[in-house]
Amino acid sequence: MVKLRFMRMGKKNRPHYRLCAMDSRRPRDGKYLEWLGVYDPLIRDDAKKAVINKERTEYWLSVGAQPSETVYSFLKDNHVQGLVRMRKPKHKRPKGTGARAQAAPATASTRKPKPPKKPKTVPAPPGPPEGASVPAPPGPPEGASASSPPGPPEGASAGTTPG
Repeated sequence: MVKLRFMRMGKKNRPHYRLCAMDSRRPRDGKYLEWLGVYDPLIRDDAKKAVINKERTEYWLSVGAQPSETVYSFLKDNHVQGLVRMRKPKHKRPKGTGARAQAAPATASTRKPKPPKKPKTVPAPPGPPEGASVPAPPGPPEGASASSPPGPPEGASAGTTPG
């Protein structure tokens, strides 16, 4: 497909553009089929900013060349004949009562229920590793009977001293 588009020329920070008819698969600054005009954005006089060969531009439009959006606005300002703009289709978003709202209940019924949350477990304090010997808790001194509880002998009160 043939496109009418601008080709950037000039130095860094000093651009000017050539209006060219070129194959749409070519890069912006690549080989062109025909040179149709120039545009220099830094010229102050609007009449001299864009110089377009109307006759050749109308020919390319008549054989089916598509202008870019920028070129279209320049051609429109220069009153070029045969300019037909093919609009891109606009994507409309569904409204609250549109397809999205109708599809929501159907998807809600087909969804799987979420699994129940696992209760949080508190990690056990670090202990001795498995297989390690654990020291026995202190018990009654040797020679004392294991059946009698430690403390004062039976019959003695805690507040009196033996006499």
